Formats: sequence, C-alpha cells, structure tokens
Amino acid sequence: MSQQLRERTAQYTFEDVSVVMGTYNEEEAIGRVLEDIDRVTDGAASVVCVDGSSDRTPEIAREHGARVIEQEPQGYGVAVERALSAAERPVVVTTDCDDTYPMERLPDFLDHINDGADVVSGDRLSGGAEAMPAFNRLGNHTFAVLASILTGETVRDTTTGMRAYRTEMIESIEWTENTGLSAELILRPLVRGYDVRELEIDYRERAGETTLDPLAGGAAIGKSVLKVSLEERL
Repeated sequence: MSQQLRERTAQYTFEDVSVVMGTYNEEEAIGRVLEDIDRVTDGAASVVCVDGSSDRTPEIAREHGARVIEQEPQGYGVAVERALSAAERPVVVTTDCDDTYPMERLPDFLDHINDGADVVSGDRLSGGAEAMPAFNRLGNHTFAVLASILTGETVRDTTTGMRAYRTEMIESIEWTENTGLSAELILRPLVRGYDVRELEIDYRERAGETTLDPLAGGAAIGKSVLKVSLEERL
C-alpha cells in the first residue's frame, strides 16, 4: 500500500490533531476556548496560537498549555498562515479565539476527515447565525453567493473561522491572502477538486470587543473572493 493511500485510510484520533488560531487581545475569551478544546479532546489535541496582543492573551494561552508564537500584528491571514505552518500533526483545525465557535463539534469534524474529506468547513449561515451582527451576516451571505457564481461550486459560508484540514493538503497549496485568507482556504481546494464538505454549526455571540473594521474587512474579503476565484478558474 502506498504512503499516500495509508494516509488517506488512516483513522485519526485527537492525538493527531493540532488546533491553531491567530490571537489578538482576546483575554476575555481565550481561556474559555482553550478549556473547551482541552475538555472535548481530553487534552490530546495540541494548540498553537500566533499572537500579536498587547494584553494578557499570550500569558493566559501559555497557562492553558498552548504553544504561543509571538509576532508583530500583521493581519488575520499572516497570523493564521503562520499557525497553520507551525502545526505538526496530520490534521489541523482552525478556530477563532473569541468563543463564537462550538468546540463540542470537533468530533464531527474529525469524523468527516476520517471519512475521506480534505477540508471540513463550519457553515454558520445555514442555521441563521443570529448572534452575528446583521451587517456582517448580509456581507457573508453575499460573499458565499459571489463565490458560488464565480467558481461554479456551491459555497454556503466562505469566511467561517472553524475548519478541519488534512495537513498534507494545506502544504500542497501556496496561500496568498491576508484578510481574505478564510475565503481562500476553502475556494482553492474546492476548485482544485479536493473533497471539501460544509458542516452546519451554531455560532455564538463573541466575548469581548471585535478589532475588525467591517467595512474595510468586508472590502478586502470581497476582493479576495474575486481574485482567488478568477485565478483558479482561468
């Protein structure tokens, strides 16, 4: 049996999972998120945080056993891509550090990876995402419609922060976006024929204040959806 086939048929456990996130001034929420990860995975998953905070976020993360890589703030995508590259296990899960995502669904994400998926993407929007500000929700629906039209594939949520990936797939693609990295992380694999699945999840109200400007951030994401989709289709 080839090495690639062995990897494809392997049944992973949480000892094979790295949970990664970019963190920036989330001291109100980071401890709760890490406690949830530890509880759901029985302490088996590793956690990597790439941090540019000026508050106690990195200190709290280390207290909860996370590996913290500190760097100057350079944007969402730079932090997440650094976290992805630092993951050392065959399955990597991204999440945000604001306690909006349901860590109790981690077993479902891993089940889909074990069933053959390359990417399992948390779909917040199909369930309503009522905890999300209405302006953000409208924008995210718009990005999903735009991405579906441009790629010819159905995408329900392009900007979710909670996904599971096979590390080998992450390493096979050159990622180019910053604010729009969340969209790129589903669009390039989808168009290239990887097994990409969307899994409906709940979405909670964030803990603490957001640091993202919805107008500037939305414009950057929309530009990335357009750029990545056209690059992959041409």
